[in-house]
Amino acid sequence: MTARVLVVEDEPVVRYALVELLGDRGFEVIAVDNGRAALPHLGEVDVVLTDLAMPELDGLELLREARRVAPTLPVIVLTARGSERSAVEAMKAGAHDYLTKPFEVDEVALAVTRAAEASTLRRDARRAAAERHSGRPMIGDGPSMRALLARIERLARRDLTVLVHGETGTGKELVATLLHALGPRAAGPLIRFNAAALPAELAEAELFGHARGAFTGATEARAGYFARADRGTLVIDEIGELPLAMQSKLLRAVQDGEIQPVGGQPRKVDARVIACTHRDLRAEVAAGRFRDDLFFRLAVVELAVPPLRERREDIPALARAFAARFAERFGIEDVRLSAPLLQALAARAWPGNVRELENTIARVVAECDGGELGLDVLGAAVPATRADAGDGAGAPPSAQPFRVQVAAFERELILRAMGAAGGNRAEAARRLGLSRVTLLDRMKRLGL
Repeated sequence: MTARVLVVEDEPVVRYALVELLGDRGFEVIAVDNGRAALPHLGEVDVVLTDLAMPELDGLELLREARRVAPTLPVIVLTARGSERSAVEAMKAGAHDYLTKPFEVDEVALAVTRAAEASTLRRDARRAAAERHSGRPMIGDGPSMRALLARIERLARRDLTVLVHGETGTGKELVATLLHALGPRAAGPLIRFNAAALPAELAEAELFGHARGAFTGATEARAGYFARADRGTLVIDEIGELPLAMQSKLLRAVQDGEIQPVGGQPRKVDARVIACTHRDLRAEVAAGRFRDDLFFRLAVVELAVPPLRERREDIPALARAFAARFAERFGIEDVRLSAPLLQALAARAWPGNVRELENTIARVVAECDGGELGLDVLGAAVPATRADAGDGAGAPPSAQPFRVQVAAFERELILRAMGAAGGNRAEAARRLGLSRVTLLDRMKRLGL
């Protein structure tokens, strides 16, 4: 994996020399001529190498902003010889290292290499923490994922409510897991509640618990999800599906830290709430389907998880990781994805995002006997979409057996309906003119 270095230097000759020096040693370099131009890149790089004396926004101000935006991002400061006092001030402000001008080539290369290694180790540690909690790896090294990881790292340490939004299948649950794993409550419980999984009459008892005898069948008191998350984190998936009647009770719990079990007495609970949704909650508020006061309470900070089509550079790494996992699960040795196959996968639209890619690789691996997989596996596994039809990645429909073509067409229809319905199966069934049971049966048969 190539480390990215942001060079911030207002002297053109020095900036060019640094770009050439670092590029020759295998680094990917982004170069700007002032601190203000560097700000948009802070979440995308592994190391910052900045001059100290610059107009507009100097190196020290840039360093302080970097500490705010990406607390663990290594910043190396370049300072003129004889300005050791400024270097000491920079180190006190959190600089990773400092170098004096004129600099030695090997000295700069060594300092950047060490800083990049430290940055990589921290990033790997963050992902390992997420994997331990979720059992799934968080893969992605493109600019959008780096920026997201930097924000997660910064926000995780602030014990506040976060709203995570993104399309179905983008990995919102992994983001929520990472916020917990890197935060001050990591030693506490991580509890998940799916607001779309239960009808309204059951959701209240599940979320807030119930007292003994509160309703027929309540033979003993039971703690709800909120109480189980005490001193930990409660992740509420599909918060947009929560009935209005429940939203006022959730607002009280989030705002005052107080819950009332069904048939019981109010009690205090200390739980951090992370809400996830694929819906546009602002539009839901405008339509009167979601309380505005609850929205503003949940969206103290918002995190948007990018769809897979906006981070295509991560698709090959994701595909290889999924292939290795399923090969191990199915007991198949030596499964490799060819370069043309990876290129074709990266060109697909993936309306179901990471989840769709994962399911596709699972099917491909399950049907193989090992060895290197080529483009021919795509005809039965991944239907062409409008975004990639005619790209030549898969075999022409006429070259496929009739049943394969029908299955591919049916799978495409279902995936499009699911994408349009935001992953809601009942809504997708309605759009397709099927009953929900029939849709589930067809999805199971197609491996969706």
